[in-house]
Amino acid sequence: MGAYIGAFPCAAQESAYAVYARPLEPPADGDPAARARAAAFQEWFVGWLDTTPAVVVSRPSAMESNSSKPYQAQLIGRSGFAVPETLVSDAPDEILAFRARHGRIVYKSVSGIRSIVREFTDADESRLALVRGLPTQFQAYVPGQDVRVHVVGEDTYAAAVDSDAIDYRYADQGGESARLAPHDLPPDTARRCVALAASLGLPLAGIDLRRTPDGAWVCFEVNPMPAYSYYEAHTGLAISSALVAYLDGRRAAVPVGV
Repeated sequence: MGAYIGAFPCAAQESAYAVYARPLEPPADGDPAARARAAAFQEWFVGWLDTTPAVVVSRPSAMESNSSKPYQAQLIGRSGFAVPETLVSDAPDEILAFRARHGRIVYKSVSGIRSIVREFTDADESRLALVRGLPTQFQAYVPGQDVRVHVVGEDTYAAAVDSDAIDYRYADQGGESARLAPHDLPPDTARRCVALAASLGLPLAGIDLRRTPDGAWVCFEVNPMPAYSYYEAHTGLAISSALVAYLDGRRAAVPVGV
């Protein structure tokens, strides 16, 4: 995990009461001495984010739940949300049996590194031996409509997505489209989203849900560093304003002198 690279004077760290941290990796090229300084600052800053009494959105330690998707799925299941049946395997025979049992399956990265969710097709069978060098996560395909829920503190901002793409974030790569619109969550689902984010220690979270044709809600993942501006730009949801208000409203929670 990286951190924003830039000046952070001592006076600022002593007076900061709230921080929105969207960490970035340090630059991979340039002067070796500059890279070393950036790496040192990165290590220090991430440690500061985890230990400062200031309000942090979100602490690096809390974001770690997303570093292992199978682990996070267990936490999601404990919160009361349904999760897709999942197989993490490097054995082709297991994967083919899983597909035979469910009919349609998708696959994605096991780690928190962003990957494109794809459907497993007959064409994938010819290269299935590759999983022996890289265990991969497979899930039963869940039909329905995607709904991205951003949780900010105790508020929720939901966007419904209409798309025929398996992964609507990359719909244009396959010549498809994704249409987003504000969505009214059922109150009990909204409360469950807030409780889930709180249980993971995330004041800001992007929760990926799908509402099935029979009205059930399935949760795929909780993004601890959501690119909320994409959803805000397409729906008008005031997520950034809510984040600023949350950070400002938490001022009283920070000890005097910080």
